Amino acid sequence: MKDLIKKEFILEGLDCANCALKIENEVKALNGINSVHLNFCNKKMTVEAASKQELVTAIAEIIKIVKRHEPHVEVIVEDKQTQVYDRQEDTLIKKHEMIRFGIGAALFAAGIIFKFSLWLEFSIYFLSFILIGGEVLLKSAKNIIKGQLFDENFLMSVATIGAFIIGEFPEGVAVMLFYQIGELFQSIAVNRSRKSIKELMNIRPDYANLKTNNDTTKVSPEEVNVGDLIVVKPGEKIPLDGKILEGESLVDTSALTGEAMPRHVEKGDEVLSGFVNKNGLLTIEVLKEFEESTVSKILDLVQNASSKKAATENFITKFARYYTPAVVFVALALALIPPLLIKDAVFTEWIYRALVFLVVSCPCALVVSIPLGFFGGIGGASRGGILIKGSNYLEALNNIDTVVFDKTGTLTKGVFKVTAIKPINGLAENTLLEYAAYAESYSNHPIALSILKAYGKERDKSLIESYEEISGHGIKVRLSGKDVLAGNDKLMSSNQIAYSKPEDLGTVVHIAVDNKYLGYIAASDEIKPDSETAVMELRSMGVRRIIMLTGDIKSTAEAVGNKLGLDKVYYELLPHEKVEKLEALENSKQTKGKLVFAGDGINDAPVLARADIGIAMGGLGSDAAIEAADIVIMTDEPSKIAAAIRIARYTKAIVWQNIILAFSIKLIVLALGAGGIATMWEAVFADVGVALLAILNSMRVLSVYKHNEKHIGKPNDRCMKGHNA
Repeated sequence: MKDLIKKEFILEGLDCANCALKIENEVKALNGINSVHLNFCNKKMTVEAASKQELVTAIAEIIKIVKRHEPHVEVIVEDKQTQVYDRQEDTLIKKHEMIRFGIGAALFAAGIIFKFSLWLEFSIYFLSFILIGGEVLLKSAKNIIKGQLFDENFLMSVATIGAFIIGEFPEGVAVMLFYQIGELFQSIAVNRSRKSIKELMNIRPDYANLKTNNDTTKVSPEEVNVGDLIVVKPGEKIPLDGKILEGESLVDTSALTGEAMPRHVEKGDEVLSGFVNKNGLLTIEVLKEFEESTVSKILDLVQNASSKKAATENFITKFARYYTPAVVFVALALALIPPLLIKDAVFTEWIYRALVFLVVSCPCALVVSIPLGFFGGIGGASRGGILIKGSNYLEALNNIDTVVFDKTGTLTKGVFKVTAIKPINGLAENTLLEYAAYAESYSNHPIALSILKAYGKERDKSLIESYEEISGHGIKVRLSGKDVLAGNDKLMSSNQIAYSKPEDLGTVVHIAVDNKYLGYIAASDEIKPDSETAVMELRSMGVRRIIMLTGDIKSTAEAVGNKLGLDKVYYELLPHEKVEKLEALENSKQTKGKLVFAGDGINDAPVLARADIGIAMGGLGSDAAIEAADIVIMTDEPSKIAAAIRIARYTKAIVWQNIILAFSIKLIVLALGAGGIATMWEAVFADVGVALLAILNSMRVLSVYKHNEKHIGKPNDRCMKGHNA
């Protein structure tokens, strides 16, 4: 399949969530456009087309569509130098607009305080109305000409003009005045919310100190190439992923991992962009360009997370599409039918009730606050080192039935140590270890590294004539004319070699030379101190099954399972067998809850992709982890899965508070308005007032990290004695 061409636009000044939905739908309908996502929270629109030519052709139409709905919005085609996180917010209200608004409000106050003749009173209120609401009336007129009805401008125009027609001049002006004030406060609240989200992810480096000869030059991180040398001074952010060539220091990793404990780094260590250098002077060789660096990928993940919408967001989007027109037709019926059917009913009274209906009907409270809630939850989670790739995954975390863990590197540290060397027939331990070390010479597996560390000598790799890795079994090498096999029971059985059953716990590597069995080496892996806490917390949160899949031998797997109190352990699994077992577990679920798989993200990519929610553990700097998983835990702490669930529940609670708040107040005011009890004053509150309350409530989710900090941080504190994070 041909790769799609992607282009991103910044819609600077976008402050209408309802308009954002309309822009998204119209751009989606353009020829050649495959997909569109407009993220109201960060004002970014991502467009994908089948070819570059189709995208170039569509750009002019995209700008026209945006300008048609929001003439004041500046459309910026994003490139490397344009970062939405760096741009300043537009001035909310220009000076001349403020003067015009102030004069209109003063005229309205004069009309309320003083008594005038009917025509003078009408003139004062009408002039006030035009000064305050002229912009709304103009937008509505333009939209009607284009055939676009049922937006908030149309509703407010009809309601206020209707109030003037039936002689309710003060209420007509008051509705427009308070609507405009409400919109202003709503815009301020949205912009503050956006700013807070930006601050949560304030990890983008501003510059890099590029080393040239004996001097340094301050440049943009995008200008630095792989292999260049950069200097990072105390207090500065490390701008790109690289390897330390000179110096040592403590680095603050909290922006990426949520860990408060500084990490010591020195010559030879790899460091990631987004770390903050605390005290030493570091010279770093750049290993990745900025676009491929860790900080760039994290920012991209968080900024674009809302492209995968939660079911609640999709429902509200569809609901808003039908809700407003339905209320308009009900209002029309309310204005016309009762006066025709009810004796002594007065048209003006029922028209007034219908106008109340119109004022209430705008769904802004829901359309604005729900995306803000989910986006804030994702941003807050990222501060705890939990990267969630979409609000759909954040919502799915509320309903977990089964959590399946990989063993090595997930529940255990993945740091092996040789604990037993058991040769047979009088063979020397060093000889057995030497064969194993040569066999493992080209492997990066943790067990292989533990064997090489135990051997501790230089190896003459020229003696290795051939090398073959046999997936799920082990390694076969030709060494100085001899065939050496190093691997598990399956490797011995497939070569029909009789082998000894190990007595030692741990992962066992059997060694055979020219099909003659020589003995085995056992390497043990420690359980993470955090793993027991993770299992306990998941159980307390109602997770029904906690299971482990591993390729390790039965005795080792069962020892880990018993220690942690897991429900079931499946062992000696090849990579494809893990996928098959996961599918069997999926089919055996007794509830509609989700199945989560947590692995190291490198060896477990197929299983991560198959699970309902794939969580990569210890994904810091791992491209494979970030690509394969739906959620990335930037540290290696399994307890952060429980923290992610807690964050998801907190976010969902706030989102549903907004839904219930908006629906309840609107339904009450609609009913009171139909009964002639509620006036336009209450209707204005049910519209802009409720929207403002919902947005302010959504801003609470921005503190989701602090709200859960005691849970996110505690496991690390509890296990500090055994594990230095």
